[in-house]
Amino acid sequence: MRFELTEEQMDIKQAVREFCEKEFEPELARKLDREEEFPWELYRKACKLGFIGIHFPEEYGGGGYGVLENCLVVEEMCRADSTLGTAIILGDFASEIILRFGTEEQKERYLSKVASGEWISAGAFTEPAHGSDLAACLDTRAVKEGDEWVINGVKTLITNAPIAHFFITLCQTDMEVEPPYRGQTLFIVGRETPGLDVTKIGDKMGIRASPTGEVSYSDVRVPESAVVGQLNKGFYHSLTFFDESRIEIAAQAVGIAQGALDRALRYAKEREAFGKPLVRHQAIAHKLAEMATKVEAARLLTYKAAWLIDQGKLDPALSSMAKTLAGRVAVEVCDEAVQILGGYGYIGDYDVERFYRDAKITEIYEGTREIQLNTITRWMLKR
Repeated sequence: MRFELTEEQMDIKQAVREFCEKEFEPELARKLDREEEFPWELYRKACKLGFIGIHFPEEYGGGGYGVLENCLVVEEMCRADSTLGTAIILGDFASEIILRFGTEEQKERYLSKVASGEWISAGAFTEPAHGSDLAACLDTRAVKEGDEWVINGVKTLITNAPIAHFFITLCQTDMEVEPPYRGQTLFIVGRETPGLDVTKIGDKMGIRASPTGEVSYSDVRVPESAVVGQLNKGFYHSLTFFDESRIEIAAQAVGIAQGALDRALRYAKEREAFGKPLVRHQAIAHKLAEMATKVEAARLLTYKAAWLIDQGKLDPALSSMAKTLAGRVAVEVCDEAVQILGGYGYIGDYDVERFYRDAKITEIYEGTREIQLNTITRWMLKR
């Protein structure tokens, strides 16, 4: 058992760090946060360097690496800047479903365009009436008519919806089966498909450069080739995807927490109060020590969960543990960072204010903290 990264993995971290130091500008992050705009130029540069889709096979435009290497990219980008990092690393959201369950034709068509920066992907799961309850009978339904499927329904709070080129959409295809989740199927729906409409959801608390929207389907017709994976197995395919994507969100949370800690430590070393630097006051020093301890614990759990997937040993409970711990740590560490900066930490000119707002989402999307605890509890009862 070795608790260290390989030389190649360290090189990946360093390459991402150098990219962020060169390209990530605080004022740009604040501007895009205010205007709720996606960092297109930065995203395409990151794709060109191979950071997006690094875990895709080389034949589909990726780097041929694993989930752990992808987590390293995510962590470093979100550490550099929570707003820019989050927007960029989510550009390929849900494309792993095609990677894991798609046909060769689907992989060649979609993954290569995502990895190159030409396309943005989106996963449409959440519905207005169901939220995290994907096991319910979905209101978004697909009915077979001849050689086509006709989709009707609404998905909401969908990451990348306003800018996505295609949507991997979970639909109810068997309305009679019990339980209902045994009759769900995944479809790829192109942005320009007639009947598909997207409305941007604005004024979010955080991750404002990562666009969110509502997607409506009105007699949207897709061919049989749009089905991803097996018919009526979409729920199971989605769960497998979430078990992997939750680790990416955990890495996002670890990066945000580390970035907030970096800034709080730097401020505490420079700022003086009562005749000495803040870091020399035990009350502040202990805060920093506890913050560092929490970040390291979350990082190790996240790395282990990612490593297990790369070994072919996906553990849903560990994925949920990683996301639960990392998300809580991100919120707590950012809270303490604001506290250490005091009044300055509450002002937008200081990064920790933005990091604090961006951190909270890691406890909500990809399954709320409560949903993760349900998964962990079921694992405990089984074992």
